[in-house]
Amino acid sequence: MKLIFVRHGDPDYAHDDLTEKGKREAALLAKRVKTWEKDITEIYLSPLGRAQATARYCLNELGDVKTTTYDWLREFAPEGIKNEKGEVKHVPWDYLPTHWTDMPTMYNKDTWTETPMFEGSNIKEYYGMVCDGIDGILAKYGYKRKGNMYTTEKEKDDTVLVFFCHLGVSLAIISHLINIAPTMLWQNFFVAATSVTVVGTEERVPGTAAFRVERLGDTNHLNAGGEPVSRAGYYNDVFQG
Repeated sequence: MKLIFVRHGDPDYAHDDLTEKGKREAALLAKRVKTWEKDITEIYLSPLGRAQATARYCLNELGDVKTTTYDWLREFAPEGIKNEKGEVKHVPWDYLPTHWTDMPTMYNKDTWTETPMFEGSNIKEYYGMVCDGIDGILAKYGYKRKGNMYTTEKEKDDTVLVFFCHLGVSLAIISHLINIAPTMLWQNFFVAATSVTVVGTEERVPGTAAFRVERLGDTNHLNAGGEPVSRAGYYNDVFQG
C-alpha cells in the first residue's frame, strides 16, 4: 500500500484559497498526478478551500476516481494551545527551539500532550480523532492497528491512496503510522506547498505491516516546471536546486 500526502499550493490564508503562485504550482502538480491515474485507488480531501482548490486542478486531469472529503483532514488546529507567553494560538508548532528543546515531554510519543503549552487544550482528543480517521480508512483496506503495528492478510498490496491536505495534519498522521511524537515532525520537518510525500507499507513478516516514509516533501514537478519552491511555513530560504 502507498499513502501519498499532497500539501496544498502556496496559500492565500486570508481567503482560504491559493495565491497566483499557488495556482501555477497546482497546475504543474496536476501534470504529475496525471501520470498516477492508473495507480490511484481513492482520493481523500480536506474540506478547506486551499486544499480543495489544489485538488481541483488534479481532478480535472484524472478520470473517474472516487473522492471523499473528511473534516478531520483539515489543518491540525486544536483549541486552547498556547504560545511561549501563555497566549492562545492556533497551531501546535512554530515554537522557538530555545523554548521547546528543554521539555522532555516534547520528544516522547506517550507524553507529548502533557507539555505545558498544551495543558488545558483538547489536543489529545483532536490527535485521537485524526488517528481514528486514518485507521478507519486503513481498516477498510484490511490494515488493522494492533499495538504499534498493523495486521494484514495481504502479502503485497497495490492500493494507492492520495490525500490532499495540509502540512500539520499530514505530519500528525505520519507520526501515528511510524510511532513518534508529532511534535518532532512539526518542529523539525518541512513539506513545501504542493510537495508530495509517500508512505508505504512493508509486509516483511506474514500477517503484519509496518509503515515507512519513502519520500518526504518532493517538489520535482516545480523544479521541472521552473517554478520556485514556496517558503510558506518555513523560516529560511528554501533550497531551489
